[in-house]
Amino acid sequence: MRSIELFSGAGGLALGLESAGFEPVLLVERNVQACRTLRLNRPGWNVVEDDIREVAFSDFHDVDLVAGGPPCQPFSMGGKAQGFNDLRDMFPQAVRAVREVKPMAFIFENVRGLLRPMFRNYVEFVRLQLTYPEFPISHNVSWEANLQRLQRHHYSKHEKGGLQYKVAIHLADAADYGVPQRRHRVFFVGFRSDINAQWCFPSPTHSSLALHEAKFVTGEYWREHKLAGSNLLDAVGIPEVLNAIQPPLFQGAQRWRTVRDALEGLPHPKEAHSVSNHSYQAGARSYPGHTGSPLDEPSKALKAGDHGVPGGENMMRHVNGKVRYYTVREAARIQTFPDEYIFPGSWTESLRQLGNAVPVELGRMVAKSVARSLEPYARRHSLQSAR
Repeated sequence: MRSIELFSGAGGLALGLESAGFEPVLLVERNVQACRTLRLNRPGWNVVEDDIREVAFSDFHDVDLVAGGPPCQPFSMGGKAQGFNDLRDMFPQAVRAVREVKPMAFIFENVRGLLRPMFRNYVEFVRLQLTYPEFPISHNVSWEANLQRLQRHHYSKHEKGGLQYKVAIHLADAADYGVPQRRHRVFFVGFRSDINAQWCFPSPTHSSLALHEAKFVTGEYWREHKLAGSNLLDAVGIPEVLNAIQPPLFQGAQRWRTVRDALEGLPHPKEAHSVSNHSYQAGARSYPGHTGSPLDEPSKALKAGDHGVPGGENMMRHVNGKVRYYTVREAARIQTFPDEYIFPGSWTESLRQLGNAVPVELGRMVAKSVARSLEPYARRHSLQSAR
């Protein structure tokens, strides 16, 4: 199956799509450094470095999936939250791509801040536009007026006709899907209305309770990392309720992956001379609200920031309280990028790309669920094309 990706960034979602079996035929990204990263790691990919508003998609009617992450700054908790009044709002371009390509399905993702009450009506506006991508949006009235027009169309008893999609919106925590990071993303997933897709958002595979069991009930976590078992358990404390429960407790779910899990096998950056993107970065310090990520929990969400890397966000905190910045390689592991994936820019630029990326494994899980639902239709399309 073939895919197009918009707002590709460093390639986190693109790698997830690739791993799920999609063949990327076009990736659109305007940032020069991100395009450099994409081309270095995947020289065979068709990377178009341009403003998406200048890119035509009408030549890609044989594409099965359109995906991408419209810029999150208009809705981010850390931004100005101007939403629909922010010129960086690119959801209209995502709708245009769907309208021109007419794919069997689409996947768009964004930050959790998009689901704040202040954006509720605008999210409904986006959902209805994706449901009816050919519905004419008037540029002479406000988006609120266009929302009312779409709602009247949606609830009308008249035959709709034209291109339509069934759209679902889902909030996911990447830690629940094997990513060693508490990173919440909102997914818009749609299937063309002529496809009877048997789809639901993938169920979580990992559990915080399973991690607690491995730490405080069985001690398996500490033994696996060759750490002092009983003494360390005494040091961190065992909640009485967990201590009283006999294992096995959480069969079926794997434990959340921690920072320590993610960095397993990597030498200290001061001792690493042959590991790519693994140079020590000095100057880390803890301050209120920015205390780093404990080694034995999933990392806090990596952040990009408007002006480089926020000093206290992208660092680890050791058991003794000392903090250290993540290296680029460590941050890439936190985002589940493969070790052979190289970031050619500076530490600040590379961390910016990683802070904006979709975790590869989360992208793979969502894309795989969509691919399974599309496979019968993709095979049928291939047979028809071969005749």
